[in-house]
Amino acid sequence: MSGPRDALATIVARVHDGAALLPGRAAPSAVPGVRTRLVCVDGPAGSGKSTLAARLAVALDAQVVHMDDLYEGWDAGPAGGARRLGSWVLGPLAAGRSGRYRRYDWADGAYAEAHDVPLAPVVVVEGCGAGARQVDPWATLLVWVEAPDAERLRRGLARDGQGERDHWLRWMADEAEFFAEHDVRRRAGVEVDGWGRLVRA
Repeated sequence: MSGPRDALATIVARVHDGAALLPGRAAPSAVPGVRTRLVCVDGPAGSGKSTLAARLAVALDAQVVHMDDLYEGWDAGPAGGARRLGSWVLGPLAAGRSGRYRRYDWADGAYAEAHDVPLAPVVVVEGCGAGARQVDPWATLLVWVEAPDAERLRRGLARDGQGERDHWLRWMADEAEFFAEHDVRRRAGVEVDGWGRLVRA
């Protein structure tokens, strides 16, 4: 199994050379108005998506949009976040305009400050729902990140606290349904494990 540097290099190379296009999708230059290459990093909670996305942001000089900012809390599920991503960010970028979204504050249960997503050569979207089928028209590369359930839960509770265990277990069930419905892992062009190592490309 390759190491984290190999995984990062593989993803960066595919984004730059265009070899990563989703199956059956036209090249970005053939889609009117598309100026931004979109890297979608999806996978279950606690698998290491945010860590990989942060490394990609540096390597690609890209802004990162976090799906966590688009979910309306624990009970909303990933589907709504994917819809808001398309409406607020990806649609405008494809039309040649900057995207803009308001971050949802989970603690306050309300939308907070606004974030602009300007037109750029590359944008990275990370989080459960980034690989939804409705994102395909905009996506250049879909990356799947996965770690064992027990490790993911351990990471999540270390970050959020033991009081969030029930929320975590419910979310893990909800996201599993979402991944099955959208066949995210199979559709991904690159697969990385929970420690950043390349599994499949």
